[in-house]
Amino acid sequence: MSERILYTYFRSTAAYRVRIALNLKQLDYTPHFVHLVKGGGEQHSNNYRAINPQGLVPTLIDDATTVTESLAIVEYLEESHPTIPLLPEPTAWRAQARSLAQQICCNIHPLNNLRVLNYLRTEMKQDEASRQHWYQHWMSEGLVAIEQQLTHAGEHQSLCCVGNTPTIADLCLIPQLYNARRFSCDIHNYPTLLKIEAHCMTLTAFQQASPAQQPDHE
Repeated sequence: MSERILYTYFRSTAAYRVRIALNLKQLDYTPHFVHLVKGGGEQHSNNYRAINPQGLVPTLIDDATTVTESLAIVEYLEESHPTIPLLPEPTAWRAQARSLAQQICCNIHPLNNLRVLNYLRTEMKQDEASRQHWYQHWMSEGLVAIEQQLTHAGEHQSLCCVGNTPTIADLCLIPQLYNARRFSCDIHNYPTLLKIEAHCMTLTAFQQASPAQQPDHE
């Protein structure tokens, strides 16, 4: 019998995305917890590096298949379990959903993830206030662009980023807003994003994937 394992950390936005995707597709999995801070970070251990040489979470092991990088994992799940789609049917909508997801995963998150913040602290000797300013600046630049993209033709009418059903865009957006709050970013200027978040958080798949609901939550 095949086993699906997700190496995850409750506060990792990348792992959060994949948990939402698995929940939306109603796929069972066994979580293996990798603490990114304790003991200097369990992701740096030889045991975990043997599974994921990048030393990052998440990692999905699906029977004999190992997939790293959150968007690649989501696309893998989409292709291997297409019954509950995470990409909308019209080609233009699919492109828009992918665009929004990549804006978050490629332009916002990499500048603000844990290893970048640690590098700013240890190598660049930036104090907490400077690191906070860095984080808030890049978060604001990214979220402003997404808010404008969703409202460029007038008021955003749908419940989710693209249409009324959650897509790959929503499972990237909601964790990023979680992180924005965690780092005291002002998010009141993004009413469309907050409206989408409010709807998504009424859905069980998003609720159960939230950091506060994870067994390794501190």
